[in-house]
Amino acid sequence: MTRLVAYLIRFAVILIGYGIASLAASAFLNIMFLASLGYTPEHAHPTATASLYFSIPFVALFVAYFAFMPAAIAILVSEILGRRDWLFYALAGAVVAAVFLGFVYQTADANFEITDPRVVAAVIGCGMVGGIFYWLGAGRSAGSWRQAGRSAPTSPGRSGS
Repeated sequence: MTRLVAYLIRFAVILIGYGIASLAASAFLNIMFLASLGYTPEHAHPTATASLYFSIPFVALFVAYFAFMPAAIAILVSEILGRRDWLFYALAGAVVAAVFLGFVYQTADANFEITDPRVVAAVIGCGMVGGIFYWLGAGRSAGSWRQAGRSAPTSPGRSGS
């Protein structure tokens, strides 16, 4: 029973971490595109910053939707291997973003093609930021479900004297 509870808790932590990663990637994407339009913190109008309160969670829904399958594979690999370093998650986020860009390139309309190198770099950077924030939320304890539920050894072992 304790092993099942450990699995359920780990699954909840993974979902919360994915939500955090989606929000962080969305915030990075919003800030990058606002900066590309010339908005800076000194010159930003109050309505521009207030619109981020709606825009970031709304774009996070799309980020979470489009990145779900490649991110699920990356999360599964990290859980099985027990990877707990931030660089793995940053690179996995970049790979997830690259898979998304490849999918968009294969199936998109002519009007939706992403060909500008700055946009490609922003999307890949968005994936890296999402990966790092996933590591902050859930990746630092990857593979912890393996240790939960293991019982103590039945024999006391060597005394050392």
